Amino acid sequence: MLDSLEALAGSPWAYALILAVAAVDAFFPVVPSEATVVTAGVFAAVGDLSLALVIAAGAGGALAGDTSSYAGGRLLSGRIGPWLERTPARQRRTDRARRLLDRRGAFVVLGARFVPGGRTAVTLTAGAIRFRFLRFGVYALVAATLWATYAGLVGYLGGRAFAEQPLLAVGAALAGVALVALLVEGVRRLRVAPCAA
Repeated sequence: MLDSLEALAGSPWAYALILAVAAVDAFFPVVPSEATVVTAGVFAAVGDLSLALVIAAGAGGALAGDTSSYAGGRLLSGRIGPWLERTPARQRRTDRARRLLDRRGAFVVLGARFVPGGRTAVTLTAGAIRFRFLRFGVYALVAATLWATYAGLVGYLGGRAFAEQPLLAVGAALAGVALVALLVEGVRRLRVAPCAA
């Protein structure tokens, strides 16, 4: 995937690839959307791509993927709904998801964007429990824009810092992203641990 981006650097097709990868990641979280946007940010730093278009393509793809995933959950809600309510335990979890989205929808959708696999779970669940689309769409738009800006800027700044060594720039930028992900997960676990005790 990243080799394809490198081959397309300087071409308008690079933006189409960024958009497609960010969209597909909604259904297949193993697709390297964040790494793609970070790498594109590095290419923007050396002048092969436009940073604004990298961010726009990443955000557009992320939003398209999230709303498609939401629509898939909504479409399947007739089949998933009865299953979610079949046992008291499932009913409690479904009710909890509804309450959480109603009370903290912006935080949940935004936070899930930065948690590997969290985006898919939240977008499908929001659709399946019929969370209001307008609210979801606004939250997803903000989350996609922040995510793409963050990933694009990390790559761009890495590319500027290591202008003569683009591979080192990509490595440093991806290491920075991994560190932020670890910090977010660590904070999340610390917040959950006292509740579980």
